Amino acid sequence: MHARTFLPALAVVSVLALAACSGAAEADTPASPSSGGPAAESVTVEDAWVKSAECGMSAAFGQIENTGDADVTVVSVASPASTMLELHETVENESGEMVMREKDGGFTIPAGGVLALEPGANHIMLMGLTAPAVAGDEVTFTLTFSDDSTLELTAPAKDYSGANETYAGGEGHEGMDMGGDDADAGGH
Repeated sequence: MHARTFLPALAVVSVLALAACSGAAEADTPASPSSGGPAAESVTVEDAWVKSAECGMSAAFGQIENTGDADVTVVSVASPASTMLELHETVENESGEMVMREKDGGFTIPAGGVLALEPGANHIMLMGLTAPAVAGDEVTFTLTFSDDSTLELTAPAKDYSGANETYAGGEGHEGMDMGGDDADAGGH
């Protein structure tokens, strides 16, 4: 082989080898949230807690932070502490009362933003507690995002009396005892 033919062929083989190595290295590196990785990788939950309750219903609160560069959406939540969970928002109805209802489409946390889950506002509703949520107990949850990725978290139960909302549209929540001082008001 002549030097003029050999050098260009060597250059092509070198470029292909480097490209192959580069591709292999990228495949071994987990995707980061900023490069389109699973939504759960860009989310953290801080200050999570659950309202203590003897039976019936309770609610979970905290700060959900999205450190990624794309919006993420929590579409559902599961917990062994409850037979039915919903993502809830609190809104004002036609008569000016604050009412709770399931949040259509889930909770969207903007890129680089925080979603506050608070009494009297957005929250996770636990209906049909499987056991009392006693102050100091740890409650585990699995958040599921729109891309089917999941995030496990644990939140302590705390005593809390407040946020006396009612339910919108008779969604089958009435009559469930929340426990605590505000059980008759239907709030949490």
